[in-house]
Amino acid sequence: MSSDVEEGPEFAPRFSSDGLLTCVTVDAGDGVVLMVAHMNAEALEKTLASGVVHYWSRARQSLWRKGDTSGQTQTLVELRVDCDQDALLARVRVGGDGGACHTGRRSCFYRRVEKDGEGSSLTEIPPS
Repeated sequence: MSSDVEEGPEFAPRFSSDGLLTCVTVDAGDGVVLMVAHMNAEALEKTLASGVVHYWSRARQSLWRKGDTSGQTQTLVELRVDCDQDALLARVRVGGDGGACHTGRRSCFYRRVEKDGEGSSLTEIPPS
């Protein structure tokens, strides 16, 4: 990999073969990880142009602006890219009820995986 990509000033996102970048989204206020989603080139462009976070839905195969149906809008505070420019970190201000998960919870990461005898089980983490 070119050191220009890893350390240079040019933003050159490296989309996967399906045209997507993974985006980890965190609350800019307290750093809580809210969700992980994907962006295609159009979602990234619209996010940067508008300051409102857009994603690509793999399930629906469509562009979506976060909050259009849930009211849980995400206003971009800062967008970071990882060292090889194939993943993003979006720091956002959350509108609406302050949540980000389609289940109505603040974060999509509301369960902990625990070793359970021969297998594993999930335990819900109480809201803080």
